[in-house]
Amino acid sequence: MSKQPVIIDTFIVPVCYDDIDIIYQDEHILLINKPTKLLSLSGKNPLNKDSVHYRIVRDFPTATLLHRLDLGTSGLMLLALNKAVNATLTKQFQARKIEKSYTAILSGHLSKATGSITHPIAKDPPNFPRMKVCTESGKTAHTEFHLLSYVDKPKSSRVLFTPVTGRTHQLRVHAQQIGHPILGCDLYGNESTFKAAPRLMLHATSLNFDHPVTGVRFFGKCPCPF
Repeated sequence: MSKQPVIIDTFIVPVCYDDIDIIYQDEHILLINKPTKLLSLSGKNPLNKDSVHYRIVRDFPTATLLHRLDLGTSGLMLLALNKAVNATLTKQFQARKIEKSYTAILSGHLSKATGSITHPIAKDPPNFPRMKVCTESGKTAHTEFHLLSYVDKPKSSRVLFTPVTGRTHQLRVHAQQIGHPILGCDLYGNESTFKAAPRLMLHATSLNFDHPVTGVRFFGKCPCPF
């Protein structure tokens, strides 16, 4: 049996000076606004300790992450404050009962106002941490998009992404696959599209779920900062 290659992450995350904003809290959950350039979970490299989880557990020791956002992505994240709530909300994620939307700015002008992207996504070990589209080993991935407006400088499109599945780097990979990478993306664009923005232009705008205790549908909103 061949051994899997050992992947060593040598990337050191720059210091994030922005605070985490708490959008909503009760005794069961936290809904927060993650700043861009902050890890969701501390990295294996000891120099990458700062993260959403590292900061939050100082004030909420029992808090657990239910999902993650990429380093450059800002916006809504949902955290559980006890094991029972974690289990309930995890089942909602698995059953795709939690609805999410993201605002993004893509390179170039989209030719269609709406559409679906269904390219399957797989890990790409030789190019860690990049993911790749692969029809043989990739997992099903589905993203809906809706054009919000065109931008002229730089020539780009503001869109609303609605992911049906939740694969790693899904929105960034899918944007690249339709020929319109997200501005500021360091992995799936080119030098021009990366330098066209001061950050990854991707923000988790809404997060809708059934409250784990009351059962009432909760509609979380976080205005896009760009």
